[in-house]
Amino acid sequence: METVHLKINNIPVEVPKEYTILQAAKEANIEIPTLCYLKDVNCIGACRICVVEAKNRRGLLAACAYPVEEGLEVFTNTPAVRKSRKTTLELLLSTHHKKCLSCIRNQNCELQKLAIEYGVDEDAFETEEPVFPIDDLSPYIVRDDNKCINCMRCVAACKNVQGISVIGAMNRGFSVHVGSAFDKSLNDTPCVGCGQCVVSCPVGALYEKPQEEKVWDAIANPKKKVLFFTAPSIKATLGEAFGMPIGTNVEGKMVAAIKRLGENVKAFNMDFTADLTIIEEANELVERIKNGGTLPMFTSCCPGWVKFVEHYYPEMIPHLSTCKSPQAMFGAVLKSYYCIRNNIDPKNVFVVSVIPCTAKKFEATRPQLRSYPEFDDVDVALTTRELARMIKRAGLDFANLPDEDFDAPFNKATGGGVIFGATGGVLEAALRTAARILDGNFQKVDFEEVRGPEVVREATYEVAGVTVKVAVTSGLGNARKLVEKIKNGEADYHMVEIMACPGGCINGGGQPTRSDSVSNFVDYKALRSKALYDQDKTSEFRVCDDSPVIKMIYDEYFKEPGKEKSHHYLHTSYVARDKHYK
Repeated sequence: METVHLKINNIPVEVPKEYTILQAAKEANIEIPTLCYLKDVNCIGACRICVVEAKNRRGLLAACAYPVEEGLEVFTNTPAVRKSRKTTLELLLSTHHKKCLSCIRNQNCELQKLAIEYGVDEDAFETEEPVFPIDDLSPYIVRDDNKCINCMRCVAACKNVQGISVIGAMNRGFSVHVGSAFDKSLNDTPCVGCGQCVVSCPVGALYEKPQEEKVWDAIANPKKKVLFFTAPSIKATLGEAFGMPIGTNVEGKMVAAIKRLGENVKAFNMDFTADLTIIEEANELVERIKNGGTLPMFTSCCPGWVKFVEHYYPEMIPHLSTCKSPQAMFGAVLKSYYCIRNNIDPKNVFVVSVIPCTAKKFEATRPQLRSYPEFDDVDVALTTRELARMIKRAGLDFANLPDEDFDAPFNKATGGGVIFGATGGVLEAALRTAARILDGNFQKVDFEEVRGPEVVREATYEVAGVTVKVAVTSGLGNARKLVEKIKNGEADYHMVEIMACPGGCINGGGQPTRSDSVSNFVDYKALRSKALYDQDKTSEFRVCDDSPVIKMIYDEYFKEPGKEKSHHYLHTSYVARDKHYK
């Protein structure tokens, strides 16, 4: 690796030749502020917050985009640099809707943080503040251009990472703003609801459609039984909202917090329906392999990916597994089996999923997922951020709560269910079960070939004389490339796992907001994933069909995977959607 030597604030630094000044400064433990820059998403040097001075260079340089050079001498904190940054911040605030106390990002906003650090005067420049209508028509994302600072990170995430491009820069100069074509609502575009625009936004211009009040109302209703269940990845991320280290497994405290939200609240483990999904999905895969079904079979757990197929590749719908997602399966189980077992009218059950995803809010409203025509199986889908806000509003000292167990009967799950939250986890769990279906004596449990950060992971396994070829990718930009290869006959697989968000659910659009200093310099995806794989290693059961809860529910209710009752409650259908409309 070729390196260069330079000085930053007179500190000698040796870094790889391809580094920028921003990266080199981090090596010297010097933090340069950013707004428009976001690692792997956006690097346009437009906001000018990261400017620095360099000896023998004219003007101020954008550290996020300026490459290092041998012998370069950089200064990050000169009077000219501080004045430029302060002026830029004051100009941004001159057109910013400064309702910080009521903003969803209050005390967790990059602009607010920098304004405090640089002692800005928010009224230094008097201008006519533009007024934009708030777009809250979609079931998953609210867009408030009055808070937008035109950093274009959301645009880059949608276009460059996800390959969707339903938002972009509108107009020019002082009138520029982010919007959809013809200023349509997100609800009237082929947006898939992945929420990567939300996690890219440094301010409060984009956020999930809030639904906490609906849950509080249900908790306050004595006639309702409020049943929470939490997705596999939540345990690895929720702690960040309370200042705990990235990758801390807070399962026990999460359960304790949920139970303390109300007397009529129960907390169940969605890892159980991750196991249930695998039982149905693995059997479906084996059935397709043995009987000449449509291959490759695509996983169907991710609603952003499913909606992407419906909009952009409707001809590939037959390749989607008919299995519902773990969220949808749990809603169906609670409003059928659980209600029957406990003699409860399903109308008196209020089901709340806690999910890492904004697209799950849309999924909860899909009529194809209803077990009963008159109401949804999942009443509210809360993001990790929303649950954190509820816990804080309840006045709970999260970090010091005692660990508690999930409520029975849905309290146990396997390691296969746990790893659903990381890219490759669904496929690995399916392989564990499918291999056992094909060969009852198959012993392999760890399929490490489908783990890791590579854009596409491929593997081939020999099981009971059957060659099984699989592939994994995450991020819809990568998904599009893989689907095109499959369509063109350039790739041949039996099963393909795709997650809409890069890295999988641990990086979902509803996960805790990260500071730029974390997003740009910490491998948070690896840390979050490690928490899940560590739990998998120590799980009593690691193959989904070993779960005692799975055995119970098939013995008592579903009887066999893929048969009439399980197909009614646990499987679904899809719809071809126009590429230009919702």
